[in-house]
Amino acid sequence: MDITEYMHAMGRKARLASRAMARADGATRNRALLLIADAIERDADSLRAANRQDMEAARAGGLEPALLDRLALSDSAIKTMVEGLRQIVTLPDPVGEITNMKSRPSGIQVGQMRVPLGVIGIIYEARPNVTVDAAGLCIKSGNAAILRGGSEAIHCNRALAKLVSEGLAGAGLPLDAVQVVDTTDRAAVGALITMPQYVDVIVPRGGKGLIARLMEESTVPMIKHLDGICHVYIDDKADLAKALPVAFNAKCHRYGTCNTMETLLVARAIAPTVLPQLATLYAEKQVELRADYEAHAILAGYPYLAQATEQDWATEYLAPILAIRVVEGLDAAIDHINTWSSKHTESIVTEDYSAALRFLREVDSASVMVNASTRFADGFEYGLGAEIGISNDKLHARGPVGLEGLTSLKYVVFGHGEIRQ
Repeated sequence: MDITEYMHAMGRKARLASRAMARADGATRNRALLLIADAIERDADSLRAANRQDMEAARAGGLEPALLDRLALSDSAIKTMVEGLRQIVTLPDPVGEITNMKSRPSGIQVGQMRVPLGVIGIIYEARPNVTVDAAGLCIKSGNAAILRGGSEAIHCNRALAKLVSEGLAGAGLPLDAVQVVDTTDRAAVGALITMPQYVDVIVPRGGKGLIARLMEESTVPMIKHLDGICHVYIDDKADLAKALPVAFNAKCHRYGTCNTMETLLVARAIAPTVLPQLATLYAEKQVELRADYEAHAILAGYPYLAQATEQDWATEYLAPILAIRVVEGLDAAIDHINTWSSKHTESIVTEDYSAALRFLREVDSASVMVNASTRFADGFEYGLGAEIGISNDKLHARGPVGLEGLTSLKYVVFGHGEIRQ
């Protein structure tokens, strides 16, 4: 197979399909989503079988635990895929919406219309659910998609691709509106990210190595985040009934996700009280605590304790490892976060309204929370139906990217025969 020609052929077909998708009405696009959801429910057993093939091969190949966790397609993951598609259907159709209409002294009316981006290339590792999330969001927003999943999920992605095609066909939409790259050759990625004549934007969802490579090589604009170094700060005005479960959930709910807390900051005044209680909870999960000098002294005797180094503040572990630092207060916490964060998600636990507002205003991250676990930084949890990715850039989208992030704006002008004087 000539990979370059194969990918260029996909690109040409996607470009043609994108025009048909932009013309399709919202009811037709919604019908495709409902048909895909029904097909996933119907063929859940087949999807599990395909996923078992992928899991067995991945274990045999020594895939790391964080990626194995992402690869697994549990019953709840299948249910979430279906719910996500049906939630997308209920969302307002962004395509064609006209806003900000203003009448000008010349007599013309000027506004902005929301339009699809065109062709979106999504590159992802493990996570077969991304195949459905990405397809659903691209269909709803009137785009065409080229999906390149990881080789470790090839069997499940092929099975899901058939169900997506079935839904598109049933709604009378072009099958080429969603294409799944059916090769594990890594050269396909290199081709996809250097086809600006066919692809309008690339969305990478994978490890730091993948995204670093794409940042180096891509000639197509990207919506991306490099890593997820997320923080929880427990303020001296925190309610411990909230602080303990938030800090435990943010770390231990799942280790291999980009919205998992990697560094815990605790105000000095409350550290001797809160850290031993949290350590008891973390010990149940055998979480290694890499503590700074003050935290290390407070936690002496904890069975999984290590001395933190500066490198720990810059590390996304994706594992049962947590960096802990005692800080003087809010100013020091904000300074630490803005210095070391990857600008993904941060949370403060406090009952001080002024402190909460300062944290929201001054922390420079895509999602900033008060009294909530960082694990909520997710398109589904934010009511976007699903997400095509998370962006910690400031252009063109930021945070979980849903329907609006997959569209752009163009100016539209309504006149009555006016001419410029």
